[in-house]
Amino acid sequence: MLRMSTLFLRTLREDPADAEVASHKLLVRAGYIRRAAPGIYSWLPLGLRVLAKVEAVVREEMNAAGGQEVHFPALLPKEPYEATGRWTEYGQGIFRLVDRKGGDYLLAPTHEEMFTLLVKDLYSSYKDLPLTIYQIQTKYRDEARPRAGLLRGREFIMKDSYSFDVTDEGLDASYAAQREAYIRIFDRLGLEYVIVTATSGAMGGSKSEEFLSPTAIGEDTYVRSPGGYAANVEAVTTPVPASLDWADAPAAHVEDTPDTPTIATLVDHANAAHPRADRAWTAADTLKNVVVALTAPAGERSLLVVGIPGDREADMTRLEAALAPYGVEAATEEDFARHPQLVKGYIGPGALGPQARAEGVARGDEGDTAIPYLLDPRIVPGTRWITGANEPGRHVFDLTAGRDFVGDGTIEAAEVRAGDPAPDGSGPLELARGVEIGHIFQLGRKYAEALDLRVLDENGKQQVVTMGSYGIGVTRCLALLAENNHDELGLKWPIGVAPYQVHLVATGRDQAVFDAADSLAAALESNGIEVCYDDRPKVSPGVKFKDAELIGAPFILVVGRGLADGEVELKTRAGGTSEPVRVDDAVETVVARVREALVQ
Repeated sequence: MLRMSTLFLRTLREDPADAEVASHKLLVRAGYIRRAAPGIYSWLPLGLRVLAKVEAVVREEMNAAGGQEVHFPALLPKEPYEATGRWTEYGQGIFRLVDRKGGDYLLAPTHEEMFTLLVKDLYSSYKDLPLTIYQIQTKYRDEARPRAGLLRGREFIMKDSYSFDVTDEGLDASYAAQREAYIRIFDRLGLEYVIVTATSGAMGGSKSEEFLSPTAIGEDTYVRSPGGYAANVEAVTTPVPASLDWADAPAAHVEDTPDTPTIATLVDHANAAHPRADRAWTAADTLKNVVVALTAPAGERSLLVVGIPGDREADMTRLEAALAPYGVEAATEEDFARHPQLVKGYIGPGALGPQARAEGVARGDEGDTAIPYLLDPRIVPGTRWITGANEPGRHVFDLTAGRDFVGDGTIEAAEVRAGDPAPDGSGPLELARGVEIGHIFQLGRKYAEALDLRVLDENGKQQVVTMGSYGIGVTRCLALLAENNHDELGLKWPIGVAPYQVHLVATGRDQAVFDAADSLAAALESNGIEVCYDDRPKVSPGVKFKDAELIGAPFILVVGRGLADGEVELKTRAGGTSEPVRVDDAVETVVARVREALVQ
């Protein structure tokens, strides 16, 4: 039995200075975790009890879905990651170290390579497959800005599983089984979630879905439509408009536009100096050319120019997803200084893209035209734009896509806005925020090919194995359960993951109270109820109640002054209700309440 008098615990009355979100504040204050370093936490007894229960749900459902548990080291050699290219692709995102003999190692951010090599080592025939293996293990990523406690840390616990099949049809079946297991896991944990289409990023592969838990503190933006479309904002594709006939379009013409380095000032000037008869110019008529710097995993830096409608901002998250594994940031003043043809505030397609590049080659001066130029999908042939003329204080009007300029390709770089049409035609999009709690991929044969994982098929021919990858953020799930289940007094754990089910409080100094509480605690324990007994003799009732509410067990049983009348008090933490219970009926009542809660 847990006893508050001996439990390794100190609760705090004040929020920790570095805590921004409720889960971080309460998990520290209630004695579940303690900060060891930025993004790194020690787990205390209560925290480990909750963590074990979350892991148990994950483990039970993974086993039920046919998974088999393994466990890999966190310290891994460089060579497997070098073979797949991820030693370089991860850039600064991983912890690297060198042993005393000069060997390169990393603290594992994920384990695709190790799973693949283990199966390669042990299996060689199609008869061995399909196979799904998983682990629940600590991962490490060198987050530049760890935040929100367990939600964005440098060390975290993850369940990662991998399926191995001979055929694409087999992969589809394994993927579906894992998807259903995830639904059961999150339903059992009581976490709200939305399943959205996602990008695979540096992981590679084809089909990709995220399980996002909706919350205002989420770092991920996702969209959904009335017709059921749902996607991470990074995966949203723009419906491409039809091309327009430019036969009657006026010729492009350059105009003086002094003091117009922004879209707003340009639109005001255009309407004042060059008004149109049919309608006023708007920001949507302008073409904004955004210069970004790309950093390759090996460190090389280059520039990219992205053309988007002027009424939208560039979304760096979408750009990073489209350009992974490259890092993306806004171009600096030093970048512009090295490329003087890029006139900041007045950049136009005349100095960019295949046409400009061909002209530069013809005159023997390719110059900045070698910088790739990618366009938003809305910029289709026949659309007319106001955009930079590559001279300070000048813009070109009626520049027509397809006739006057083309890009090197298209890219999804512009922000997604509420009201944009869903790609599948299912209605206008609405935006929401969430935290990723699970991600499932169809990796395909990327890692198997890189590491030569093959099996003999029924005809005796070598076949490359196809793989799926499925991850759950275990510690992140725990943090979200705390985030979603609290009030101004403290945590309110769902009974399936609570550190214990009943917090028994003995109040006052009367020995009869403690004797009765001792008997109730023992009786509840013998009936299979998890109890924490606050048996501290010299602690005031107020402090005991505050601790019980802060820690957040589902039920609080109070033995105090009502004992003289043969009664104790049973509080339900989630609902905030309280009821008197006869002492003689207390064990039976509490057991019934706990069992009812467990089956709900």
